[in-house]
Amino acid sequence: MSDDIKAVAATVPAPYKPPFEAPPLRELGKTVSEPIVSGLVAILDATVILGTGVLSLEWSTSSADWRLLGLVVLLGTILGVNFLHLAGAYRFAKFGHIGSAVGRVLAGWLATLAVLFAVTRPIEPVTLTDGPWITGWFLGGLALLVASRIALYHQIHRWARQGRLGQIVAIVGAGPIAQRLLRSLHVSSPSELRIVGVYDDAAMRLPRHCMGYPILGTVEDLVRDARRMGIATVLVAIPLSAHRILVETLNRLSLVPVDVRLCPDEFGLRLGGVQVSHMAGLTFLNVIDRPLRDWKWIAKVIEDRLLAALIVALISPLLVAVAICIKLDSPGPVFFRQKRYGFNNNLIEVLKFRTMHHAASDADAEQLTRRGDPRITRIGSFLRRTSIDELPQFLNVLRGEMSIVGPRPHALRAKAGTLLYQDAVRYYDARHRMKPGITGWAQVNGWRGETDTIEQIRKRVEHDLYYIEHWSVSLDLRIIVQTIFGGFTGHHAF
Repeated sequence: MSDDIKAVAATVPAPYKPPFEAPPLRELGKTVSEPIVSGLVAILDATVILGTGVLSLEWSTSSADWRLLGLVVLLGTILGVNFLHLAGAYRFAKFGHIGSAVGRVLAGWLATLAVLFAVTRPIEPVTLTDGPWITGWFLGGLALLVASRIALYHQIHRWARQGRLGQIVAIVGAGPIAQRLLRSLHVSSPSELRIVGVYDDAAMRLPRHCMGYPILGTVEDLVRDARRMGIATVLVAIPLSAHRILVETLNRLSLVPVDVRLCPDEFGLRLGGVQVSHMAGLTFLNVIDRPLRDWKWIAKVIEDRLLAALIVALISPLLVAVAICIKLDSPGPVFFRQKRYGFNNNLIEVLKFRTMHHAASDADAEQLTRRGDPRITRIGSFLRRTSIDELPQFLNVLRGEMSIVGPRPHALRAKAGTLLYQDAVRYYDARHRMKPGITGWAQVNGWRGETDTIEQIRKRVEHDLYYIEHWSVSLDLRIIVQTIFGGFTGHHAF
C-alpha cells in the first residue's frame, strides 16, 4: 500500500488543507441526530396545527355541528404534515437557512388550506358560515409554524458553534482510494462530515498526514478511539482486491457500535445486490450498521424505562421480602455487586441479590458456579434456581446501564473451560455493541448456566449476535414472554 501512496502522491499538484483543522479527539462532542430532529419538528408541527385549530373552534360563535368541524381540523392536521413534508419543510439541511425554511412552511401550509377548502366546499357550514374561524386557524397556525422555524434556525446555529452538527467520521486507508475520497469530500460538501482523521495499519511507515488530515494510527487505534470518542461512521477506503486485509479490517470494526461504509473502487462499482448510503454527494457500500440509531434507539430507551419502572413497582414487595430473607439467612450485604462489561466495553456494576456466603464471594468469577456449590447459601440456592437473584438488575435498567433484553453481561474473568471468553471466541466483543440485558435470545434458547466447553460460549455469542442483527421491539416482547414462561428456569438454572 505504501508504494501506491507514493505513486499517487507524485500526481497530486499540491497539498491542500482540509475544510477545518481536525480537533483533538477529546474535544469532540455528541452530534445531533438529524432524523430525530426532523421527526420532532414534524411532531411539533402536527401539535401546532391541531392545537390552533381546536382553539379557533373554541373561540368560534358558529352553530355548526362541532363534530363536523372537529373532523375538518383533524383532516387539516393530517394534510398539513404531509404537505409540509412534500414541500421539503423537514429537510434538516434547510433548517439553517431561514428564508428557505419559512418559504417551505408557507408553501406547505397554503397547499393544505387550498386542498382543505376544495374538499370541504360542498359542506355549507364549513365554507360559508364558519369562514372566520378557518381564517384564524390559518393565521395562528402560520404564525406558530414560522416562529418555530426561527427558533430552530437559531438552535441550528448554536449547535454549529458547539461543533455538534455533521457526522463524526474516520477514514480507514491512506492509499489512492482514500486520497481520492478525501479530495472528493473536500470539494462536494465538507460541512456534512466531521472527519477526525485517517487510520491505516501501515501508519508507522506513512507520513503524518494524508491529504491534509492527520494519520492517527492503526485500525486497533480506531477501535479504541471509537469506544472513547463517539465516532459514528467509518469509511473504509481499501481496495476490494485486498481480500485478506479488508476482511480483517471489517471484522475488527464489527467490535464497536459504528456504521461502516465501504468506498467502492473500480471493482466495487460492478457489485450488485448491496445497499448503499449517500454522504456529501458520494455513494458508499453499507457493510456494517449500528444496531440501534436514531428512532430505534429512542424506541429501545422508552421500552426499557417504561417496562422497568412498571416491573419494579409491581415486584417491590417481593424485593423487600427477598432482602429480609437474605439478611436472616446469613451475614453480609443484600446485594452482590460485580463489575462486568457493558455497552461499548464500558465497565458497569451489575446488581444481584447475594446468593453466596459473603466471605466466599467471587467478584471476578474466577471460579464458575457448580451444582451443589458449597459457597451458595440456603436461600441463595432457591434464588438462583428461580432467577429471582437477577431482579435487582431492573435498577441497572432504570439507571441506563442495561436493557431488559440484550446480551447477558459476563464477569470479567469468566471462562469457558480454561480459556477466558475473549480468548475462546474470536471477536467476542462484538456482542457489546448493544447494552447488556437481564434476559436475552441466548437465554430463552437454553444457552445459559455453566460454560464447560468452548462450544457452549460460542453458541451463546452466536445467539447474541443474531439478536443484535435482528433487533426489533416485537422480538424483545417475544423474548420477555418466553422468559416469563420458563426462559430463566429449568435444568440450566442452579
